[in-house]
Amino acid sequence: MGSHCDDSMVSSVKIPTIQFTKLFINGEFVDSISGKTFETIDPRTGDAIARIAEGDKEDIDLAVKAARGAFDHGPWPRFPGSERARIMMKFADLIDQNVEELAALDTIDAGKLFSMGKAVDIPQVAATLRYYAGAADKIHGDVLKMSREFHAYTLREPIGVVGHIIPWNYPSTLLFMKISPALAAGCTMVVKPAEQTPLSALYYAHLAKLAGIPNGVLNVVTGFGPTAGAAISTHMDVDAVSFTGSPEVGRKVMKAAAESNLKVVSLELGGKSPLIIFDDADIDVAAQLALTGILFNKGEICVASSRVYVQEGIYDEVVKKLVEKAKAWVVGDPFDPEVQQGPQVDKKQFERILSYIEHGKREGATLLTGGKPLGGKGYYIEPTIFTDFKEEMLIAKDEIFGPVMALAKFKKIEEAIERANKSRYGLAAGIVTKDLNVANTVSRSIHAGSIWINCYFAFDNDCPFGGYKMSGFGSDFGLDALYKYLHVKSVVTPIYNTPWL
Repeated sequence: MGSHCDDSMVSSVKIPTIQFTKLFINGEFVDSISGKTFETIDPRTGDAIARIAEGDKEDIDLAVKAARGAFDHGPWPRFPGSERARIMMKFADLIDQNVEELAALDTIDAGKLFSMGKAVDIPQVAATLRYYAGAADKIHGDVLKMSREFHAYTLREPIGVVGHIIPWNYPSTLLFMKISPALAAGCTMVVKPAEQTPLSALYYAHLAKLAGIPNGVLNVVTGFGPTAGAAISTHMDVDAVSFTGSPEVGRKVMKAAAESNLKVVSLELGGKSPLIIFDDADIDVAAQLALTGILFNKGEICVASSRVYVQEGIYDEVVKKLVEKAKAWVVGDPFDPEVQQGPQVDKKQFERILSYIEHGKREGATLLTGGKPLGGKGYYIEPTIFTDFKEEMLIAKDEIFGPVMALAKFKKIEEAIERANKSRYGLAAGIVTKDLNVANTVSRSIHAGSIWINCYFAFDNDCPFGGYKMSGFGSDFGLDALYKYLHVKSVVTPIYNTPWL
C-alpha cells in the first residue's frame, strides 16, 4: 500500500475565497437564465466548496450570440496580430501575478498537487499563451505558381466562433491548450469547463477582461455535458468545436456536429498507453519512469503509462523496484509539499477506479500491491499494480484514469510491439532502452501520436500532440494547433499578355 500522509501534517495554507461563481458572457458575470446552480466539491473531504451557476441551452445561445457579434463586428479578428499578441502577453502576466490563487483553486477543485500547480501547471499556462502570442503576427498565406495565366495567393483567416469543451483532469492546462491558439488566430469562443472543476476557468475569464480581451471574445458557461455541452455541439452558429474527454462522448459531439451545421471537429479521446522496458534499461530509471507514468496526477492523465511491458531478463528486478516504490509513494492532502498523490477528482471517479480494481481481481490478474481506498475522508486510493494480465481484460482495455498499472513480461521485440498495439487507443507510448536501433524500430511500429524514448510526459508548446485510432484526431500544441483554427482561402486573378508564367 502507498504511504498515507495525515492531514495534520499540512502547514497552514490560505484557501482562496471563491470570488467568481456566475457565468461569464459578453464580458460580464451573470446568473444563469434558469437561476439554477450546482455544487462543486472538494475531493479532499467530499464537502461542497461553492454553488456555481448552471448554464444550459439558453445560456449557450446567449454566449454564442455574444461570440458571433464579437467575431462579425468586433475588433478581435480585425486587430493586427501584434495587437492580439500584446493583449495575450498581458493576460499571461496577470496569470503569473495570481499563480498561487489559481494553483489553489485547482487543488481544492480537482485534488491536484498545489506544489505542482504553483511550479509547473500555472506557469505553463502563461507560457502557452506567450507561445501563441508570438505566432499571432506571423499568420500568412503563400504566393502560388499557377500552371496557367493566373496570379494566385492564399489567405489564412480565423475559422469563426469556436466551442471548447474542457475535461476535469487538467482544468488550467487543457483550457489554455485550446483557447491560446484560437485567440491568436483571431477566433471568438464559448468555453464549457468540466462541471467537476469550474473554479479556475471563471477566474481566468476575470483576468482576460482585465487584460483587455474585448467583450464577447471569451465566454465561459459552466454546466453539464448533456445540456450545456450538447448545446455547443449542436449550435448552428458555432463554426468549430474542440473536445477532450471520453470516446463515448466524443462520438456524440461528432454526431451532433455532423447533424447540425457540419462544424469542424477536433477530438482528444484518451488512451491506454504502453511503456516498453527492454533488458538493457537502467532498472532504477525504468522503474521510476513506469511508476511516475501511472501515478502522476493520481493517474488522471490521458497518456498515463497504464500498460507496462518488461523484457524477461530484468522483469523480476523491475517488479521488485516497482512494488517498493509504490509502497513508499506518499498519498494525502495535496497542499502538503511532501505528498506525491492527492485525491481522485470526485466520488464517481473514485468508485469507478475501485470497480476496475475489483474487475481485475475477478478476471484473474494478480494484485501485487495497493487496491484499496486510503483515509476515512476524501477520495484517496492506494497506488495499485497488477501483473499477469491479458489484453482482453478490462484493466488492460479501458482507460481507468486512476493509479492502476497493468504489468506484463515479454520475450522478443515483436511480441512487445504486437501487444502494445493491441488497443483501440493510440495516444502515446514510452520506450526504455539504450539501443538506438531498437528505439527506432519500436517508435515507428507503435500506432500512437506521441512516442517518448527514455523519458515520459515530454510535452512542449512546440510539439504537436494528438492521437491515432480512438484517441481522436486533430493536434493540440505546436503550430498545428494554430492552423486548425484557421481557414485557407485561395485568391486568383487572371494575368493578361504576360511574357512568361
